[in-house]
Amino acid sequence: MAKMMASTSFMLKNIVRANTGLAGLVSRRWQTAQHTLAVRKKIEETRVRARQAGGPKRIETQHKKGKLTARERISLLCDENSFIEYDAFVEHDCPDFGMENNKDFTVFGGSLSMAHAKKICKVMDQAMLVGAPVIGLNDSGGARIQEGVASLAGYADIFQRNVMSSGVIPQISLIMGPCAGGAVYSPALTDFTFMVQDTSYLFITGPDVVKSVTNEDVTQEELGGAKTHTTLSGVAAGSFEDDIEALIGIRTLYNYLPLSNSDPAPIMKCYDPWDRDAPGLDTVVPLDSSTAYNMLDVIRGVVDDGEFFEIQSKYAMNIIVGFGRMNGRAVGIVGNQPKIAAGCLDINASVKGARFVRFCDAFNIPILTFEDAYGGAYDVMSSKHLRGDINYAWPTAEVAVMGAKGAVKIIFRDSKDQKEKEEEYVDLFANPFPAAVRGYVDDIIEPHTTRRRICQDLEVLASKKLNNPWKKHGNIPL
Repeated sequence: MAKMMASTSFMLKNIVRANTGLAGLVSRRWQTAQHTLAVRKKIEETRVRARQAGGPKRIETQHKKGKLTARERISLLCDENSFIEYDAFVEHDCPDFGMENNKDFTVFGGSLSMAHAKKICKVMDQAMLVGAPVIGLNDSGGARIQEGVASLAGYADIFQRNVMSSGVIPQISLIMGPCAGGAVYSPALTDFTFMVQDTSYLFITGPDVVKSVTNEDVTQEELGGAKTHTTLSGVAAGSFEDDIEALIGIRTLYNYLPLSNSDPAPIMKCYDPWDRDAPGLDTVVPLDSSTAYNMLDVIRGVVDDGEFFEIQSKYAMNIIVGFGRMNGRAVGIVGNQPKIAAGCLDINASVKGARFVRFCDAFNIPILTFEDAYGGAYDVMSSKHLRGDINYAWPTAEVAVMGAKGAVKIIFRDSKDQKEKEEEYVDLFANPFPAAVRGYVDDIIEPHTTRRRICQDLEVLASKKLNNPWKKHGNIPL
């Protein structure tokens, strides 16, 4: 009996202990669940706050200016539901000037803090690591003054990545609001910078500071608007009417570019026959060589579906650069423009053309060159002597140091038979034969066959390999 009571007592104690342990386990699990719910609630609240773009009032203000919010811009730029955000919860850690009381994600006019810079640098590092282009949508007042040198350090970190990324991955900048100071240095280092008319500005410092230093009144548009940078400075590759057109334009440009320098030029399905004749090209060049024509007519007659994405169309207009496709393959195009300054190459046109050629070379994009100019232009516009792969001439081509009239006035300056000598010079040099017989052009072709011949050549040259002597870098003039 005593043994039975002791056993019963032992069982009761175990049951009590078990129940107590179970209750504790349930309690702990309940507490954990409550904590998890609280954390999840905080995460969601923080995420929602991060997406509020400063609140309804700031969104309304942005829209009244004809501008979209940052997230609206991203949603238009990217494929639907493809954008994945990183570092959404990062906050600045500046304790000065009352900044510790303001952690809003989207205030301070888009000015750059150290935390802001770290987010940008992380994305740029990852892009270079995996081989992906970087697109910057810029609407920023520059360095955050409250952070002092820390903000400047953040910009320097970004500049370093711009330089390291150059030639490795394409870098595109779209200026979508007033940008000053450090916010313009980085876009200027990228491959292509575009602007939005009437709402975007690029300047080192704003009109107010200029007024205080020089006592001169200057508007934002005069100092750094789209017209200034697309026509005078050449900093911008182009401009668009509004945010929506700009973002669609960047998507179009993106489709011409490879992801990195390790990838070939992209190829898209082509519905324009590669062997199509272009009869309009047979009459595009006037019989009188001194009469101007539009080189864009030649380019659009050759490329797929007549589609050409021109770069810097309003700057140094005596040369044309841009992207097109030949049988679906992306190509870079360079051409003299006889309508402007007879297509002659000046400093601005030379720099414009050279930088575009350098970009195409860095990213494995074949280059088509359409040439109409004498003298040194023969050399620099992808001649055989500068390792042009295939060179053609049309029957209307004149390959010489200069035009017949100018040449005769120099060679036969004392002759009274200027007209006769001019005709003699034309017979000798104002045709494609002097170059063809020396092998400087591979063939003299009928203009309407140009598209077919180029498409065939691009197919052959797709496997081209060329090695250059090793060097750290060249030192050509900048």
